[in-house]
Amino acid sequence: MRILILNGSPAGKDSITLFTAQYIESRFPAHSFETLHVGQRIRAMEKDFAPCREALERADLILFCYPVYTFLAPAQLHRFIELMKASGVDFTGKWATQLTTSKHFYDVTAHRFIQDNCEDMGLRYVRGLSADMDDLLSEKGRAQALDFFRFTLQSMERGWQEPALRRASQSAPVRLADAAADAYEIPSPKRVVIVSDLPEDSADPAHARLRAMRDRLAARLGNAEVALMDVSAFPFAGGCLGCFHCAADGQCVYRDGFDRWLRENIQTADAIIYAYVIRDHSMGSRFKLFDDRQFCNGHRTVTMGKPVGYLVDGHLDDEPNLRMLMESRAQVGGNFLAGIATDQADPNAEVDRLAGTLLWSLEHDYQPPQNFFGVGGLKIFRDLIYQMRGMMRADHKFYKAHGFYDFPQKRRGRIAAMYLVGAMMNNKKLRGKLGGKMTEGMTMPYRKVLEKEAGDADKQG
Repeated sequence: MRILILNGSPAGKDSITLFTAQYIESRFPAHSFETLHVGQRIRAMEKDFAPCREALERADLILFCYPVYTFLAPAQLHRFIELMKASGVDFTGKWATQLTTSKHFYDVTAHRFIQDNCEDMGLRYVRGLSADMDDLLSEKGRAQALDFFRFTLQSMERGWQEPALRRASQSAPVRLADAAADAYEIPSPKRVVIVSDLPEDSADPAHARLRAMRDRLAARLGNAEVALMDVSAFPFAGGCLGCFHCAADGQCVYRDGFDRWLRENIQTADAIIYAYVIRDHSMGSRFKLFDDRQFCNGHRTVTMGKPVGYLVDGHLDDEPNLRMLMESRAQVGGNFLAGIATDQADPNAEVDRLAGTLLWSLEHDYQPPQNFFGVGGLKIFRDLIYQMRGMMRADHKFYKAHGFYDFPQKRRGRIAAMYLVGAMMNNKKLRGKLGGKMTEGMTMPYRKVLEKEAGDADKQG
């Protein structure tokens, strides 16, 4: 396969983001990689776009690779996208994804910008990787980068492109097909729970559509063990009181058994799907009651590492806040969001993609790094729990055990190093002598990762 890397960094070959793409390239020698340094050579490309047009036409997969700049991609990459759109290249059948590095400050808006433009050009989009600037230097970060590319390849092979984000606000009837045919099988069967608010005696057409989507998903999950949990049937004694009775030991003040039911039936699953009908710009009062009562877990991300997904009936494209809520919840909870399937456009295709993506993520334990929603949200809770650890003992014990107390002000070595770098940059004579060596010093750790990878490849060869 031919992969075209669009390096949007003005740093060109010295881009930290590009090093991650090159690391991926070194581990997948069966594929052909080509790089265009669009961030550094955009002026030349404006004068003569012909070589870029030829590269775009050759590519099977276009990888947008860039550092996040001020909520979005660098201006040079913006300009290149304008040139792409004006080039006349037919992108039909081609795939696209993206790889960014940042400190997760609004990486979500940058990714949405690229996805929107991919849709404009008719590219088949696969969700990208939002990495921390230092991720390539850790074993975990390198593993996440490779998992991301494996996921991209699997998505291309099976046709798992992201659903369009901008569609006409109209519901289409669910077209039932042979859901059992070509169901995705995995080597080790997993338990998947589908949590819904679907009264069995309801004649609501929305419930009928959602039930059809739920049943199709269950059939498409192949050899997985599927359990259906309906919150409409649970005998709730009441909604969450915010009394913090559960703060110490996780026991709810109500004695209706919900906390035990939640932990034994839902949180024990390998993956969780939530199914609901949009009501008043939300998931409806009954489902929200279920949601609120989960506070018996406090602020503990007890399903961390487990993929989640959604089945939604209604005009989700008219509810950007609700979509952001679902993504944010997954991010803060440390869950891979396998997808959100709606009854709009082609519900069968969306349900099938959700089933395949969910099972693939289970089979390969796919856990990409968190984006701004996850990193920012968790740090807010981190500070809150640390201050209130005397009362929220269960939360404090959980956060401490999982290393959530990653306070940057305690990284004294890094702080001292930054003082040294700052002093060097503020010294005009020294800065003049160093010249480009400053950039060379900053990128040295990343180059060592690639050099080690190349050395290991030579030994194996």
